[in-house]
Order: sequence, then structure tokens, then C-alpha cells
Amino acid sequence: MGSLTKGTNFPAVLSNEMLNLVRGKSSLARLSEQKPLPFVGTDVFTFNFDKEADFVGEGAAKGVGGGTINPVQIRPIKVEYGMRVSDEFVTAADEQRIGYLRAFSEGFAAKAARALDIGAMHGVNPRTGNASALIGNNNFDAVAVAQSQVVTPTASANADVESAIALVTGHEHEVTGMAMSPGFRSSLASETRQDGTPLFPELGWGSQPDVIKGLPVDTNSTVSFNSSADKAVVGNFRDFFRWGVGKDITIEVIQYGNPDNSEDGDLKGHNQVYLRGEIYIGWGILVPNAFALISGEA
Repeated sequence: MGSLTKGTNFPAVLSNEMLNLVRGKSSLARLSEQKPLPFVGTDVFTFNFDKEADFVGEGAAKGVGGGTINPVQIRPIKVEYGMRVSDEFVTAADEQRIGYLRAFSEGFAAKAARALDIGAMHGVNPRTGNASALIGNNNFDAVAVAQSQVVTPTASANADVESAIALVTGHEHEVTGMAMSPGFRSSLASETRQDGTPLFPELGWGSQPDVIKGLPVDTNSTVSFNSSADKAVVGNFRDFFRWGVGKDITIEVIQYGNPDNSEDGDLKGHNQVYLRGEIYIGWGILVPNAFALISGEA
């Protein structure tokens, strides 16, 4: 089940050349900034002045100020991917094994990047598509609904973006980026001016620019993952979305047992070894109303 075996899709002679077809990236990582994350996690405190400053006259009494401090927990979650391969891998030349391990590492890194987006955007386990208790409400779908920061799509994708920006700036936050689904990118590309010319010519023919009208953007299928109705997430990713890695990627070659709890059973009994990649990733949405979600059906 999902294993690479000699004579079918695993070559009879291992080569050190592999074309990695795994595709994946993180829009959230591109739009925000990675911060060092201890393996045990960290707490980030948001500090807010609740009132405006006070002009005080000569000899007059000073008024009540006040502030609010809120902790946001960022805890790393293990991200794992593995596969069975023929035990020919063990006896191959070093450079051939290195080629396979390099390709596996690159593929796993792409899957981990997608996992960051899928978890932080939707709160689901990427493999099952089901809500993850490990993530809970630490995701944009949940916080946007809780904060009433959701825009229902209309016939104009451009107007929807403006509405989402208005929700964010209405709370006096800056908008630093937008992650959007491929379908929403196409909707923006099809918008025209009154004379029929494209409103966003830079989106023509499937182009995916990094900036639109001065706003950093990224297009990714993770936004609409698992048939989600989400079209785009807009907000201050630079200042108020934090993520980090608790440990570096580890790649392990397992030669015994049943590490994936597969019905295929024992590795040794089936002339197989198991490649497993693991990494710990954590994230936090520091200020929920600094983001808005475009979600639903027009």
C-alpha cells in the first residue's frame, strides 16, 4: 500500500537522478516572517493601550488610562510523512541513496509547507481533511467567524477584496498581504473596466504576480483546500501572524517493524525499508481582527 517496489515503480537499479514531482509551498510563510520557536513552544504577549492619550492642564488631575495584555500560545505540532521502499535502497551505492534521500527531503519539505497553510487556515489534518484537536481554534477560519471578519463573495472579486480590507482597516490595522485561491485569482483576472480592458492585466494567462496594486499576494490551492468555500485571506501577516520551527527536519531510514501501522505488515518480511520525515511547526494568530476572510458562494 503506497510502497515503491522493484520491477513496478521502483527501478531494478537505483539511480542518483530523480525528478521530484511533489509541489507545495506556504503562502503564510511567504507573507509573514519566521521567528525562532523553542521546542517546548512560546507565549507571545500582545500589549494594547485601551484609550487615547490625555491632554492635562496646569495643575489639573490626570485621567485613567489603562492597558490590556493578552498571551497567545504558540506550540509546535509534529508534521510527519513516510513511505515504504524496496530494501534495494539499503544496498545501493552512497551517491544513489543520497539522490533518493535528497528527493524525499525536498518532497517532504513541500508537504510540510502545505501542512502549515492547511492547518493555520482551516484547522484540519491535511491527510484526513478532518478538524484537528491539536489545532483547535488556532486557524483563520475559526477566528474570522468568531470576530465577524468574514466577507461573503459578490459578483465582483475586486469589491470583495476592498470589503475585506475595510474590515481590517476598520480596526486600525494595516493590510500587508493576501493569500488567495486559484479560482479567486481567476475571478480577479476576469474583471474588466467599463471599456472592456482587464482591471488586472498582470493576472492575464495564468500569471501569478507577487504584488498586485502594491499589495503582496500569493496564490495557493491551500486556501481552498478540501473543497473549502474560502476564496482569500487578507490582513497584517507581517506583524500579527507568527510561525516557527521547533526542530529541524529529520529524515529516518527504518528497516524493521511496521512503522506506518500498515496492513502490509513487517518491513523485513516484505523486503522493504521505510523513509520517514518529521518536523515540528508552530504558529499563532496574534491579533484576530487584523485579518479578514472572503468565504462562501457568490
